[in-house]
Amino acid sequence: MLVALYNRTFDHDNLTVIQHVITLLDKQGMRLVFFKDFYERVKPYLQINQSPQFFTSRKDLPKSTEMIFSLGGDGTLLDAVTFVGDSGIPIVGVNLGRLGFLAAISEHDLEDSFSALEKGSYSTEQRSLIHLEANVPLFGESPFALNEFTLHRKDSSSMVKIHTYLNGEFLNTYWADGLIVATPTGSTGYSLSCGGPVVFPQAASFVITPVAPHNLNTRPIVVPDDNVISFEIEGRSSQFLCTLDSRTETVDSRIKLAVRKEAFSITLLRPNEHNFLSTIRQKLYWGIDHRN
Repeated sequence: MLVALYNRTFDHDNLTVIQHVITLLDKQGMRLVFFKDFYERVKPYLQINQSPQFFTSRKDLPKSTEMIFSLGGDGTLLDAVTFVGDSGIPIVGVNLGRLGFLAAISEHDLEDSFSALEKGSYSTEQRSLIHLEANVPLFGESPFALNEFTLHRKDSSSMVKIHTYLNGEFLNTYWADGLIVATPTGSTGYSLSCGGPVVFPQAASFVITPVAPHNLNTRPIVVPDDNVISFEIEGRSSQFLCTLDSRTETVDSRIKLAVRKEAFSITLLRPNEHNFLSTIRQKLYWGIDHRN
């Protein structure tokens, strides 16, 4: 079985965990294909007992890859999504970061989790994506995101006005620092920190959440994901920031922007005990009495 390993940045404290992952995969007879930059950075510090293959982009990730291991935090996994694209290759998240909603496997349960994966004792989760449409090329070959699309003010401290439409019908004008359109997966990310609701991954919806809105009666809203959400932007600055997950482009008010549900989805692999409810209970400390 061919498995890919991806990492974008790591602390030297993570080398022990990365070595453990590579050793476990090697013992299970997995053939490894490394993100080339990652391999070059870890090669001096780790023991790798096979001659690996390499990939640098979605185009040269072998089609025979059975799964890709994202070694890092949730941001690393969001990057891995751009390498997978519509290939259908499942992603396994090993958490080297802090919170880890998406990268669910911790360093403390590596052996049990990898044993479960080897035995087929895992669940697959289909996660919907958000797709950006624009009248100019933006975000290259990956105009999609797993977590969210955002619009933000850039060069001025003044708020922006974002006129927002659902299927061409006016919804609201947001006077705010910015606006987030989150997928159900992204509802536990930036949107949550701005007061948005937690949405189950299976919900067919988007969450529209303003960032620091001027009107206090403006609240996040959940809309069906079969809507096309379009925008017109105004502000004192001539330029604004547009993001898909952690990737950023600069746009101006002449650019037409709209988002919709992407035509394909992403598959996450998790050991059976790592479901959505257990994750939010653990990460958000739900049901725990902190008074003692």
